[in-house]
Amino acid sequence: MPTAGTPVLDRFDGWICGLGTTSGRRIVVGHWPDTPLGSFTDVMTESADGHRTLLAPTGEVAEFVSATYTFDEVRVVPVSHTVDDDRRRVVAGPLEVGWRIGGRPLLGRLLRAVPGPLAVHPWWLRVIDPIARRAVPGVRTVGSAGGGRREYYGARDLHRVAAAWARWDDGDCGGLAPVVPPVRFGFGSAPATPSHVRITTLVERSLT
Repeated sequence: MPTAGTPVLDRFDGWICGLGTTSGRRIVVGHWPDTPLGSFTDVMTESADGHRTLLAPTGEVAEFVSATYTFDEVRVVPVSHTVDDDRRRVVAGPLEVGWRIGGRPLLGRLLRAVPGPLAVHPWWLRVIDPIARRAVPGVRTVGSAGGGRREYYGARDLHRVAAAWARWDDGDCGGLAPVVPPVRFGFGSAPATPSHVRITTLVERSLT
């Protein structure tokens, strides 16, 4: 039987879409069909002036995510995620965002070539972290999740975002733009090039 202090991995399987807008707002949508908290979609967004907001569908999700990342404001709001072929649309409180998934670049093909069990293994993600940082500036595969926990990002596929639109409090955020400057929610940022990424996130904690 595991004893106190034994490492435990909480696994979150889903997709992350990171995109910027010409107004300066950057948006990171996480859609998580399989997690210890059930299926959910959440949004992290940073305005042009650097205000970081979490939009979460439940208090439980808000508590977990805000303990893992850093925000200036946390809102619990209804969050909907709809799929229409290669198009996605998310409505979350003051935010409405839609995007079209584009082609798979070389990096996406390389990620798909890594065997699934290896692609999400903490040992592998520690080894490739220095490579990921050089290959895609701002991106990390391992770092602190707060509270003495460690987080691992295992990207398994990647597509470009071909087009996007967004509104915040009924104001147009403009067209698709790079995620520049990098978002400041955690130890790493989304890729500067707007991307839709298949990912497994592991949060390592000690059994209490």
